[in-house]
Amino acid sequence: MRKQLLFLILALAVAGCVKPSSELTLLVGTYTDSGSEGIYTYRFDSRAGSSKLLSVTPIDNPSFLTVSGDGKIVYSVSEQDDESSVSAFDFDASEGALAFRNRMSTFGRSACHVCCIGKEVVATNYSSGSMTIFPLDDDGDLKEGTLLEFSGSGPVAGRQECSHIHSSQLSPDGRYLFVTDLGGDLVYRFPVKDGEVSSLDPYEIKVPAGQGPRHFTFSRDGRFIYVLTELGGTVVVYEYAGGDLRQLQVIDADPSHAGGSADIHFSPDGKFLYASNRLKGDGLAIFSQDSETGLLTWVGYQETGLHPRNFTISSDGRFVLVACRDSNKVQVFRRDRRSGLLTDLHKDIILPHPVYVQLVPATAFTLPSISLP
Repeated sequence: MRKQLLFLILALAVAGCVKPSSELTLLVGTYTDSGSEGIYTYRFDSRAGSSKLLSVTPIDNPSFLTVSGDGKIVYSVSEQDDESSVSAFDFDASEGALAFRNRMSTFGRSACHVCCIGKEVVATNYSSGSMTIFPLDDDGDLKEGTLLEFSGSGPVAGRQECSHIHSSQLSPDGRYLFVTDLGGDLVYRFPVKDGEVSSLDPYEIKVPAGQGPRHFTFSRDGRFIYVLTELGGTVVVYEYAGGDLRQLQVIDADPSHAGGSADIHFSPDGKFLYASNRLKGDGLAIFSQDSETGLLTWVGYQETGLHPRNFTISSDGRFVLVACRDSNKVQVFRRDRRSGLLTDLHKDIILPHPVYVQLVPATAFTLPSISLP
């Protein structure tokens, strides 16, 4: 009994002195039409903001990736004009290594997003206006998918003649899969049960006409959803309750109104929201959020390199990394956690056509072993 008590005391003392590693693994997806080879992994130091290349995994146009819930598998789209696919890779975050497992066709064109909802992986096909649901076997390999096709349209000529399914995401309560249709000005809601889509008949939620919903995110407490519109350059704020959405606010995110808004994320503390804009005045819009009402207030704007697509925020909130496709770099910003504003560190990661970035822990935190006499 005394040995057990002594062990507990020593373990707690050591835990109080040991800090988690500052090293993270950065996954970068690219377009491979201009010298890129596929998925790049880097070691990112979250104290210094510096990085070093770990590995390169050949794959065509891995424009969007997602990591499984246990952190052991990466699923990547291969965005193609004809028939796209999704690939599964074993992922060793400590080494930054990816090992190919299997690949399945999406049966659609221009797959641009992929997410894992537990027992299934969902890919969205932009050009063909469709969504593919892949069951997973017990090892996490992809099985042949089920294709769902949509038929929306909107008022913007040249952009909304048909459905363009752009992204999907599981609600924080795990009950629904939400899917955006940029071409149809719609958000679709599918019921989910035990990590699987339980009905292929969606409920439709109308977004203001001509806005073109692209990506979205939920507030930290799960009470609000924020839909970034590509064509309108706005954030549409909804209250979320039991699967229902009630519109609260529409606020400009793109001062240039260029029709190129792309990605949206909250800071880890939930106090600030960021949205990327391309085509003109490239950069990130910065908002503060009222935690009670969910409403946004404009804070500022950070210019970036050319054509910022996806971006990621470190889990401690200190860094924002932006994939600047046409500047051929991932730009590293230090983030002021009080004001939400960003400062360019000039520690760019240079590589061809980056379009997706995600930071994941490099190692799990464990207590060191202690030997007792």
